[in-house]
Amino acid sequence: MADVELVIKDLRGSIEGKEILKGVNLTIKKGEVHALMGPNGSGKSTLAYLLMGHPKYQVDSGEVLYKGENILDMEPDERARNGLFLAFQYPSEIPGVSVSNFLRTALKAKSEASGNGKKGLSIPEFRRKLKEKMTLLQLDDSFASRYLNEGFSGGEKKRMEILQMAMLEPEMAILDETDSGLDIDALRTVAEGVNYCKEAYGMGILLITHYQRILHYIKPDHVHVMFDGRIIASGSSELAEELEAKGYEWLKEAFLAKEEVS
Repeated sequence: MADVELVIKDLRGSIEGKEILKGVNLTIKKGEVHALMGPNGSGKSTLAYLLMGHPKYQVDSGEVLYKGENILDMEPDERARNGLFLAFQYPSEIPGVSVSNFLRTALKAKSEASGNGKKGLSIPEFRRKLKEKMTLLQLDDSFASRYLNEGFSGGEKKRMEILQMAMLEPEMAILDETDSGLDIDALRTVAEGVNYCKEAYGMGILLITHYQRILHYIKPDHVHVMFDGRIIASGSSELAEELEAKGYEWLKEAFLAKEEVS
């Protein structure tokens, strides 16, 4: 099997005819955490949606290779069955579908897609696993029977996204501003869940965020800055600390000056 890595090559994309991504290049290997930072409107969420195949976003050119295959030819559910996962910035409410039924159906679909002949978890095994992961994320047992995200607070919705990740055990996860709207206690709980998944499953993570605060709890191997649809700087966790102290303006000015010269 090819190495489990996500390779983005000169990806360009648009929405409603407006170009957003203008040539993104990035490689994420299994077991690595890549933080993607940048000001509003720089294209971070667009990248997440294009990677998972959101129908409103158009790929104009480029490739996204995962396990050696170009996933841009796959439907969103095929990408998910193949080991990709997206935690939404704004999780949707799904009335009439309980958390427990949603997760059991998703696990069954993943098991069937693996082609290994396994039937998936038995009901007792599923319940044990669900209780274990809910305890990790400080979610009361009653959430299992509630409709997915209906009436949940912002922090509960974000923890529910991480619960899905912990149950599905993807090999590559894209977290789209999972830290937004969280108080410090919820932030810590979500970060602990992400760190657990990384260590337990060795997953690769693309962590999209505006702020450095979540990076106090989730240590990135690489930090990238996006501006105007392109990655304009990459570095270690020290880059995130520099951004917290100085903001984005100095990088934007350096990038624009370089563009003028070229």
